[in-house]
Amino acid sequence: MVEIIPAATLILFRERAGAVPELLITQRAAGMAFAGGALVFPGGRIDPEDHAQAAVHPEFADAAARIAALRETAEEVGSDYGLTPADLTPFARWLPKHRQARNFDTLFYLAQAPADARDPVADGGETVRAFWASAADVLALCDRGEAEVIFPTRRNLERLAQFGSFAEAVADAGRHPIVPITPFHEEREDGAWLCIPEGLGYPVTAERWTSVMRG
Repeated sequence: MVEIIPAATLILFRERAGAVPELLITQRAAGMAFAGGALVFPGGRIDPEDHAQAAVHPEFADAAARIAALRETAEEVGSDYGLTPADLTPFARWLPKHRQARNFDTLFYLAQAPADARDPVADGGETVRAFWASAADVLALCDRGEAEVIFPTRRNLERLAQFGSFAEAVADAGRHPIVPITPFHEEREDGAWLCIPEGLGYPVTAERWTSVMRG
């Protein structure tokens, strides 16, 4: 049996005058079983304590996931940026189903940090690096071979690179349903591809199987 682990991720924006919006990016330690060495958005599994705290926010059916996204961010970069569950906007839900022992059912949330938000500090354990960068810059790092991202992170970076502001990202989230996105294998004339469904806001919906980092 493949274990499905509920998880939550925070896509945190920082907007400064005259600059492209930046996102909070972390790099996982190379020895981590999942996405070792990869650049990711902060996040992790939803713990029992998150469900316990969710009782304080009955207005959100997904309160435990919101709390987990904030908690994991604070643990990984040393700051919660003053955010509360009400500051988060649902953006996507990814549910890969690889033939491995664990898969994560991950809710992605958008939030905005203050324009003067300080630089993050990696926790030195699970996270070895943390920094602000635009979605386009992170993709460029990967294209130059200077960093790696797993398939869901790359697709989300491509989607986020379309937006010139946090408000645009929130508006886009409102135009698309939050449904589980499960990548699937497809054989084409030019080889094998890993794909996701169309119509969910992602400008790129397929990547050659041989180039995919799957975590």
